[in-house]
Amino acid sequence: MPAMTFDGRALINGARVAAQSGALFDCISPVDGSTLTQVARCADTDIDLAVRSARSAFDDKRWRGLAPAQRKRVLIRFADLVLAHGDELAATEAWDMGKPVKYARAVDVNSASNCLRWYGEAVDKVYDEIAPTPDTALALITREPVGVVGVIVPWNYPMIMAAWKIAPALAAGNSVVLKPSEKSPLTALRLGDLALEAGIPAGVLNVVPGLGPEAGSPLALHMDVDCIAFTGSTRVGKQIHVMAGQSNIKRAWTELGGKSPNIVFADCPDLDRAVQAAVGSIFFNQGESCNAPSRLFVEASIKDQFLEKALALVPGYAPANPLLPETVMGALVDKVQMETVLRYIDSGKQQGAALIAGGEQVLQSSGGCYVQPTIFDGVRPDMTISREEIFGPVLAVSAFTDAAEVVRQANDSIYGLQAGVWTRDINKAHGVARALRAGTVHVNQYDEDDITVPFGGYKQSGVGRDKSLHAMDKYTETKTTWIRIDSPV
Repeated sequence: MPAMTFDGRALINGARVAAQSGALFDCISPVDGSTLTQVARCADTDIDLAVRSARSAFDDKRWRGLAPAQRKRVLIRFADLVLAHGDELAATEAWDMGKPVKYARAVDVNSASNCLRWYGEAVDKVYDEIAPTPDTALALITREPVGVVGVIVPWNYPMIMAAWKIAPALAAGNSVVLKPSEKSPLTALRLGDLALEAGIPAGVLNVVPGLGPEAGSPLALHMDVDCIAFTGSTRVGKQIHVMAGQSNIKRAWTELGGKSPNIVFADCPDLDRAVQAAVGSIFFNQGESCNAPSRLFVEASIKDQFLEKALALVPGYAPANPLLPETVMGALVDKVQMETVLRYIDSGKQQGAALIAGGEQVLQSSGGCYVQPTIFDGVRPDMTISREEIFGPVLAVSAFTDAAEVVRQANDSIYGLQAGVWTRDINKAHGVARALRAGTVHVNQYDEDDITVPFGGYKQSGVGRDKSLHAMDKYTETKTTWIRIDSPV
């Protein structure tokens, strides 16, 4: 068992509370199968209490009524507290969802803090507009907070995904009800504590853990929630949109799945960097990333050389205990996800792909959920591992000879989240990037990113964008105030 204690109670109206039913669920660590704590199993009555708390906070303007500069100062204090508690949050993330603690500290903690800080800094620098009208009118175009925002986040990046949603929502003056995944709820609950400590008033940010059908669905269906923001699977995302329509036609924003293609041409300017990016990006976070470049297309003339270099890197991603400082690949989030990944690996073998690395569960004696980094070669477009999101450390490699054909194959997916292109030809880079149906196209890199650019996808990868000022559109209403002017002059 860890030398840490965890508080699994919900946060509603500024207080940590049990579920009204008293129900609990076990929070199981994928590191070793141990029970970290028991977590409040919130349901519809708890969701209603949290929403009513958020509505009261919104109506009395205890947060939205503050000057933007005041909200900025609180959000920056929130960001500072996340950094100050970084070691605790990183260790919690490692225990709770299996992420290597070195990356939880260097990436997740820093990214969550930076997101809160960035939106805090942005809120008093976003101006409203005056429309061009005749002299007989003054038309003001202003943004107002949408109201009560329901947020449902996934288990793979619990802190970052929560920050991407709550930071712009809070900056805009909304009240929030956050439902973390039942697979990794602990850091979201701690963020709620730190928000209160930073000065966010009680009721403005509520955190209600629970199972999807019992807590997530009531939040999406609640008639007094004005907006629902969800990150997770496309299957559940579709249900979110249905529930939004079935209830009060609340705004529904969804960031969903991906099966991102990564295309490496023979004139790639730096083959070693392309190999490192392809391998590192699919195995980072154990492959549990919606934007992971899980489909790798390599021009046939360099494929053997590329794979030789890739295979040489695979031993460096051997799974290990996420709490060890040198670990770069940890545990999958739970046994269900591990078994899902292993089934996909079996399907790849059965459908004729060549397994050239990994493919096995390891460290069984630990009681944890560990799968080797896995590479398949000779993957056809019709294979399951080429079409479905695996959400694990599995790379599907295909060769190509024609640029138009590889773009067609890359776009032959229900998803359109991200893509990569590697070439030294500027015309090819721009042409292929324009042809790819994806929300982000990386050129001669894959994992570079910043809070200043929007994140989201085409097709069934979702609706709306996280990050950047574009995210503010999701959490605000645009109002026109038309004033007639009867000028005496």
